[in-house]
Amino acid sequence: MNLWQLKIFVAVIEHKGFSKASEAINLSQPTVSSHIKELEEYFQCPLLDRLGKTTEPTRAGEILYEHAKEILALSKQSEDSIRDFLGSLKGSLFVGGSTIPSGYIFPKIIGSFSRQFPDIHVEMISGDTTDIIEEIKKGKIDIGMVGAKTDDPFILQEEYIADEMRLIVPSDHRWAQKPFIGCRELFSEPFIKREKGSGTWQTIQNSMETAGFDTNDLKAPVTMGNTVSVIQGILHRVGVSILSTIAVQDEIDNGRLKALSVEELNLGRFFYLTTSARRYLSPVAAKFIESAKLAR
Repeated sequence: MNLWQLKIFVAVIEHKGFSKASEAINLSQPTVSSHIKELEEYFQCPLLDRLGKTTEPTRAGEILYEHAKEILALSKQSEDSIRDFLGSLKGSLFVGGSTIPSGYIFPKIIGSFSRQFPDIHVEMISGDTTDIIEEIKKGKIDIGMVGAKTDDPFILQEEYIADEMRLIVPSDHRWAQKPFIGCRELFSEPFIKREKGSGTWQTIQNSMETAGFDTNDLKAPVTMGNTVSVIQGILHRVGVSILSTIAVQDEIDNGRLKALSVEELNLGRFFYLTTSARRYLSPVAAKFIESAKLAR
């Protein structure tokens, strides 16, 4: 048994099959099968069940999978620590952000970080807050940034930057010249909702609930899955919505959209640097967080 075989075994389980695993790790399918066979001979028991087009671990396979992930993580930790000691950080870093961080905050941080550490490959994914937190827990993302606080005990969060959310309307809307409107007025206007799991939507719901309003009473015939879509929806008169001013600043500056406060609603929030409470934070990840704090 060796580290390479364990890496192949983990890939087969996480990709639920030999074909996709072989593509992910750039090996032929017969080579992958051969390594798995050697592992099964080593442990003298079947580790995988071939169930048609999918592959699932046996009970023994589940046990090996959990230990294999720990062994591979410890191996990576050892390599990172030595490279950090030698002053030559290399490797890969996986970061993930909800819509605003991935579109407007992380690119600036990554630019500065990549100039400082050109031998580190950074890969960024986008998703809603719920998705990013789940990927961190699975170990597929090293560092995340999301717009909602979680009480998940397996997640660590640190306030990174404050965000102001406001009601966004077209510049020729009947409310456009007002500095603010009452919350009750929102319920008379078509409103674009965000998808379940969105940090923006969680903040809106919590704020309205605290003020004694129910988002289910909004006239919301349309739900959109990202901020860019919502902005375009507002511009094309689908409805109004509450968004981060970070995301719409360009449209506000060019006069296409207006931002209003909403009485009774506290729409301030933070974006949170988010990591796993159970997993080792590599020197690469620690350097990225350090760089992120300097870029604030």
